Amino acid sequence: MWKVLHKLKDIVFYDAERQFYAKLFPGSVQIKDVLKMRKMDHADLPEVLAIEEQNYEFPWPEGIFKDCMRTMTYTNWVCLAPDDRVIGYCIISVAAGEAHVMNISVCPKFRRQGVGRHMLLHLIQFARPRAESLFLEVRPSNPHAIELYKQSGFRQIGVRKDYYPASEGREDAIMFSLNLSADD
Repeated sequence: MWKVLHKLKDIVFYDAERQFYAKLFPGSVQIKDVLKMRKMDHADLPEVLAIEEQNYEFPWPEGIFKDCMRTMTYTNWVCLAPDDRVIGYCIISVAAGEAHVMNISVCPKFRRQGVGRHMLLHLIQFARPRAESLFLEVRPSNPHAIELYKQSGFRQIGVRKDYYPASEGREDAIMFSLNLSADD
């Protein structure tokens, strides 16, 4: 029992030290090592909507985010930088033994720094005890996200024709699935 408590103490103090040094010496710690996740609330919507509008030509309106926050089967998260600024968000739906990533988005100036991976792993951990499979769709025009999903164990299961609005009509969606009940 004491060994477990000492290991836990070491982890907690190590995380606290990383947070401390990240604030005291910006740049001394990689951002991916000090990210925090918490449930989204209505006060986060201005920052979430700003990220959504920066990232998408056809962004979700505020009403969709409010609907996601009202719906019992949806769980909404924000990802925070060490200064507690919202730098990403993700939304998952869990029902009937299945989970579905509804949206995952990173502030443009924090892309390619592990923020998306951090949020995706958080969603996988959240879904694992609640569902057998995790599904998502992605635009073929988003190769970085596709690579992240493949690296995270997702496999392509199909294509949804004309799923996304696009500047010149519609864009297909590549469908991915992750078996959450498999031993890793």
